[in-house]
Amino acid sequence: MHYGIIGYPLSHSFSPAYFKKKFARMELAATYEAYPLSDIAALTGLLESHPGIAGLNVTLPFKEAIIPYLQEVDETAQAIGAVNCISIRHGYKKGYNTDVSGFEQSLIPLLTSHHTQALILGTGGSSKAVAYVLTQLGIPFHRVSASDAPNALPYELITPEVIDVHKLIINTTPLGMYPNIDAAPAIPYNSIGTHHLLYDLIYNPEETQFLIKGKAAGAAIKNGFEMLMLQAEASWNIWSKHAAER
Repeated sequence: MHYGIIGYPLSHSFSPAYFKKKFARMELAATYEAYPLSDIAALTGLLESHPGIAGLNVTLPFKEAIIPYLQEVDETAQAIGAVNCISIRHGYKKGYNTDVSGFEQSLIPLLTSHHTQALILGTGGSSKAVAYVLTQLGIPFHRVSASDAPNALPYELITPEVIDVHKLIINTTPLGMYPNIDAAPAIPYNSIGTHHLLYDLIYNPEETQFLIKGKAAGAAIKNGFEMLMLQAEASWNIWSKHAAER
């Protein structure tokens, strides 16, 4: 079986090394490759030239743009409006969102009674999975965007008072991701305290400036590495189940 990941760029993607090690441990005759696509329209040509691909992960910037290229989207991914995992059987492509389970499983152990309201920094595909989980957990949230995204607050409105009320802050933007490790979302970090939890979906570097600033203020912090591993395992569960059904 052949699997892979699509997105752009993919030079520092976690998934190929993770799955290659996994397949080696399982003594499984399977491969996993990175397929950088500068345009989602190139997916058709990729699958034509690699007819053995049975599953793909999807990362930035295609989690939303991939949907029109699929024959089916499962109920959760449809509700979210973003896909990060595709199963391919005889040319039939079905989309899933395993970010949901990965984020939820890694977040729940960290929640306390203080985390009653949240800020989601960013409005891309990953932010939609985060919003879905928070809704399921009954945690009200506001989205924050540097652009004029609908139903999102601009960073200029994120005052110290807003930070004080929202004790859970989740970064879904690429700000601070390697190699641009000095970048960070523009929020008033001096208003963060010991009751805050800062969660960054980025995993490289291990501590972004967003997390470093939060930790310096006494907040609990969490990066995206565990979420990434959990969503990868959820993807594998989908692919292996479908492989058994072939």
